[in-house]
Amino acid sequence: MYKEVVITGLGLLSPVGNDKESFWSALMGGVSGIGFLNIATGDESLRPMGSEVQDFNVKDYVKPRKNIKVMSRDIQLALVASAHATISANLVTEGEDRTVESDRLGVIFGSDLIGAEVDLLLGAFRAGIRDGRYDFSRWGIDAMRDVFPLWMLKFLPNMPSCHISIAHGAHAPSNSITLCRGSSLAAVMEATRTIQRGAADVMIAGGCGNRVNQDFQTRVKAYFPAPRQDDPTVALRPFDVDRRGTVLGEGAGAFVLESREFAEARGAKIMAKIRGFAATNEPKLYNERPTGKAVKSAIKLALERADMRPDDIGFINADGIGVQHEDRIEAFAIREGLGDVPVSANKGNFGDLGSGTGAVELVATLLSLEHGTIPPTRNHKQTAPDCPINVVHNKPELLKQKTALKLNQTRMGRSFALILEG
Repeated sequence: MYKEVVITGLGLLSPVGNDKESFWSALMGGVSGIGFLNIATGDESLRPMGSEVQDFNVKDYVKPRKNIKVMSRDIQLALVASAHATISANLVTEGEDRTVESDRLGVIFGSDLIGAEVDLLLGAFRAGIRDGRYDFSRWGIDAMRDVFPLWMLKFLPNMPSCHISIAHGAHAPSNSITLCRGSSLAAVMEATRTIQRGAADVMIAGGCGNRVNQDFQTRVKAYFPAPRQDDPTVALRPFDVDRRGTVLGEGAGAFVLESREFAEARGAKIMAKIRGFAATNEPKLYNERPTGKAVKSAIKLALERADMRPDDIGFINADGIGVQHEDRIEAFAIREGLGDVPVSANKGNFGDLGSGTGAVELVATLLSLEHGTIPPTRNHKQTAPDCPINVVHNKPELLKQKTALKLNQTRMGRSFALILEG
């Protein structure tokens, strides 16, 4: 039996705000969370650009607190964002007053490759150095003595979903999705399906990512980074004629999804309805670039499943990563599938958050529906000729109809489209 699925709560941790009020204010005011990272010491000119989450305290949300020892920063971001989402939805998940039974509450969360923490393994690495060279034969003898016995639990990509499930006593389906920037939307889609097939009444879904980790920064060139510049706040320029690459960051977003029937029965405030979605793929080799076929088909299928036409969409929250070829194929897919619909992109404010990207941007999408306003695309000055779309920039625009399409893609050819109605 088909069940209508609605969103009743949201939570986030981002480089430009950790609650919906400050986050929305930052988007509307063109605030940037991108700067020079503090992970490098020594020469100031060598500090990489990036965006970091500020001022959150995981200790307020973890019981017992000793569990923090096995939580990477990615996991901590996910756990706090999910707690914010349940509070936003007025969803009680513990004690006798819980509003949803454990067996009817599930978790599906998007997560990234979790980078190793250098400080945690530094002693083990140093143990193998002999006379200025690394002796790999010493690893099992000397190095392992300096490794924290539970170190791997901090870096498994299924751990964000695991810890969220434990924290909220969620015994319905729990799963993890690792699809880079597509992880968050894929998690929301699968959570929707879980409710629709009757396996749960309520799902916590979203995504987290930490690409400012030192491990990620050692291979930053693999992500088409913008060149380092004196003012990092202007480095990432979605769909702009002068776009040169992306900037890595960290963040997390989470949502409470419910069947409309369950939400109305408990008197929950409904933020938006999920109208339709699609996930598509354009198979390719690693050294090939997508052509945009998957983006086009995702838009087309999402519209069909929502029973909507292009002119039914109020605005598009695009991926807009600021990389030459990725912005180009997304823009042409938007133009072909949706015409002159207004487009906004948020990465100019906070960068590429990996698997947390889609969730944080989906928060922005929901707030646009709530406020009836499309925030401007930061750092977009002049639309590039190879990006023939209607980019909202310089100032906000009023939203003419409360519907939105959210897009995310991956470098390997996957595309995700999700339609919401406020």
